[in-house]
Amino acid sequence: MARVSQEHLDARRRQILEGAALCFARNGFHATSMQDVLKEVDLSAGAVYRYYSGKEELIGAIVVEVLETVRDTYERAALESPPPLPDVLIPRALAQLREVKPGRLDNGEWVFPRLMIQVWSETLRNDQLSALMTAGYDKVRVAWAKVVEGYKAAGLMHEDADADAMARTMIALAQGFAAQMAVFGAASPEILRDGLRALMSMGESPARP
Repeated sequence: MARVSQEHLDARRRQILEGAALCFARNGFHATSMQDVLKEVDLSAGAVYRYYSGKEELIGAIVVEVLETVRDTYERAALESPPPLPDVLIPRALAQLREVKPGRLDNGEWVFPRLMIQVWSETLRNDQLSALMTAGYDKVRVAWAKVVEGYKAAGLMHEDADADAMARTMIALAQGFAAQMAVFGAASPEILRDGLRALMSMGESPARP
């Protein structure tokens, strides 16, 4: 029997995850059945269950992939000297997510923001998913803190600035913007960029006491 290449296995996993993400974003986690996923990806049950045991494992794999992508974006940014400022870095992270989770609904809406809210809701009742989210969030937070330390090293922030507090705040900002996209409709990365630049300019205002 011919061996299946790793490229084929990876492509099949990607096909299944992308199809599941579309289903979850479209109808919600609980309203989506594995039959819906099978239909979306046009594969047999055996082909899908070879990779994932069910909806819980699918959504867990999606969560891990997204959080690892975000963490990697900030880890690489922390190696730059100086790291890019938030008005560049946070839109960059969203752009990276668009590459990893490019799926769109029939109306053209990007899948990720709706999917994010679905995952948050499920996290409140699913301890295993909550643990995955917490572990992934902690890694993203640590990566962001490294970026903040890079700002300090470059003289862009006070030495006594709380790196963890800023990390949590910047993560919340990105999450909040994604939530707005899901609830109120598409918003361009330029809006996020310009809003961050406006906030960052407050310290430069001549009206500041």
